[in-house]
Amino acid sequence: MTKSRLYLFDTTLRDGQQTQGVQFSVAEKLHIAQALDALGVDYIEGGWPGANPTDSEFFESRPETRATFTAFGMTKRVGRSAANDDVLAAVLNARSPAVCLVGKTHPYQVKTALGVSLPDNRDAIAESIAHVVAAGREALFDAEHFFDGYRADPGYALSCLHAAREGGARWIVLCDTNGGTLPAEVGRVVAEVIAAGIPGDRLGIHCHDDTGNAVANSLAAIDAGARQVQGTLNGLGERCGNANLTTLIPSLLLKEPYASRYETGISTASLAGMVRLSRMLDDILNRVPLRSAPYVGASAFAHKGGLHASAVLKDPGTYEHIDPALVGNARLIPMSNQAGQSNLRAQLAGAGIVADPRDPRLARILDVVKEREDQGYAYDGAQASFELVARRELGLLPDFFEVKRYRVTVERRKNKYDRMVSLSEAVVVVKIGGQKMLSVSESMDAAGSDRGPVNALAKALAKDLGPYQACIDDMKLVDFKVRITQGGTEAVTRVIIDSEDGQGRRWSTVGVSPNIVDASFEALLDAMVWKLLRDGVAPA
Repeated sequence: MTKSRLYLFDTTLRDGQQTQGVQFSVAEKLHIAQALDALGVDYIEGGWPGANPTDSEFFESRPETRATFTAFGMTKRVGRSAANDDVLAAVLNARSPAVCLVGKTHPYQVKTALGVSLPDNRDAIAESIAHVVAAGREALFDAEHFFDGYRADPGYALSCLHAAREGGARWIVLCDTNGGTLPAEVGRVVAEVIAAGIPGDRLGIHCHDDTGNAVANSLAAIDAGARQVQGTLNGLGERCGNANLTTLIPSLLLKEPYASRYETGISTASLAGMVRLSRMLDDILNRVPLRSAPYVGASAFAHKGGLHASAVLKDPGTYEHIDPALVGNARLIPMSNQAGQSNLRAQLAGAGIVADPRDPRLARILDVVKEREDQGYAYDGAQASFELVARRELGLLPDFFEVKRYRVTVERRKNKYDRMVSLSEAVVVVKIGGQKMLSVSESMDAAGSDRGPVNALAKALAKDLGPYQACIDDMKLVDFKVRITQGGTEAVTRVIIDSEDGQGRRWSTVGVSPNIVDASFEALLDAMVWKLLRDGVAPA
């Protein structure tokens, strides 16, 4: 059976930049574009040249890519010719191989948002697309609000598509701009559009996720005959986001009937880098990766229940829909008060710990975990701390250093600009071998902002660990979560810290105390000890 070619159009650098709180720099755009090209997408939409300085500068320095680089803009304004529209000219001047122009196909939007007549809007679409084609560029037409427009006036919405086709558009993209259409309607409408004379091999789909159906809507459009699908990495986009390519791409390559019917530009090797690509984007945005994200989330293949873990150890297919390694992910069998011997044995094996199944200390580890979770600990989200608990009970935890004391002070004072500022200072004394070492650090960063007492503690602890210093220099704290586990005067604070090192390893540790600083320090200590263990450092 010959596979049909399915084209992937990434709009992370344009639609993704419309996400609240997201603003890419030129350097970040360049980095993301190169990563997308390595992934194997067919089109990279870089932004709107002329709309803002960043996009204009980016197109001036855009990288050479195998993917077709695409500039975004809008159709010409009514009352001007395409040749004399300065907004359209700025898009063409970016000299991208392809140009995607957005135009309205919903009569309500044409009359209300644009304030022009329906015929004039349709003529603007045809003339704009023809102008792009005459300039030697591949033309794409984003039919904005198409599904709402088709629902209100099918004849007019279709006439806009035919105008774009007659102008020479290579792709006509149906946009669910408000994100409110459901899969059954998307499939029906796409089929009707094809029946009305727009060929499926020239038809694309662009879905927003306002009902949580953007990926399902995209698949429905493909089922109905569309052959281009648009989306963003990690589902970035305005409001609730766009169709998530980190979910859509694995589904197309690994799930039937798509895997057998369609060919894309994504290789098996590229698919195995999907987790790394997803986390790269989160790192650029300084965001914590969504643990529950399909395929790429840290919890996507986590099995917490004892019965589940037991079955997975016998055959992963009992509770996993794919092999996690296919997308670069890994199976996780966390420890918690829901765990049994199966979870425990899997965790120990994953940590490289060999233990006799009949060893009575294994039962003691489970008891300790359950006792400590009753106190407020949460080991299902802090696997590194669990490993230290297990090693301690098995007598396998080296004695790297001892914390003799630490102190944190928080001061509120006026700075040289006569403004009140906070400053935290931490002192940590550790004993390594027979030598005591004292480190002092404050929480002020390079920009002169206070980063808080936990930051000061972390800097002081990592400042001078003697023979271990080279090992921990590449460590960084990437997330810090605080939870109050009990209320009132009995309140207990749980702190979970996510750390990362230069090798790309990420691990989580937990601390619990009525005092948030004590809880934080406990989690920090666990993070450093785990790092020393993983790097195979010998105790001094």
